[in-house]
Amino acid sequence: MTLQNKPNTDDVRIKEIKELVPPAHVFREYPVSNRAAQTTYTARQAIHRILHGADDRLLVVIGPCSIHDYAVAMDYARKLAKEAEKYQEDLVILMRVYFEKPRTTVGWKGLINDPRLDNTFRINEGIRLARRLLLEINELDLPCATEFLDTITPQYTADLIAWGAIGARTTESQV
Repeated sequence: MTLQNKPNTDDVRIKEIKELVPPAHVFREYPVSNRAAQTTYTARQAIHRILHGADDRLLVVIGPCSIHDYAVAMDYARKLAKEAEKYQEDLVILMRVYFEKPRTTVGWKGLINDPRLDNTFRINEGIRLARRLLLEINELDLPCATEFLDTITPQYTADLIAWGAIGARTTESQV
């Protein structure tokens, strides 16, 4: 077989390539408010004190396995914010806001990767939706926790995360 009639086997499963929106653009579209920044900062300081034994409250990260619906997430956040305020003397409550699923092959990859749950993979839309949701949750005075799966997504959301997890599957990542 000569080079001229060699079958094209590179990238045969790629449908299209779209650039990710730069983080700076998303920050301009969804700037962090003073209230959201203060919520995140205050929670980070409280977590630090708890982990170092200077605060005897319990740290509670609670919420759904992953976020798939904006309206449902906000409804949950409003209810949880009331409970967080009610128990603030004994607990530091953070809402679990996981946007991605650390799956290797099958299944839904998460809100950021597939925000419409239809395999269209509108990642830029998912990034914007995730940031908007984090802003609105933090503006309820409810800090957020998430799992970081790579080094790209945190560039869009880390300023609104009080506590970040690195899961077991992520520790094996080559990224």
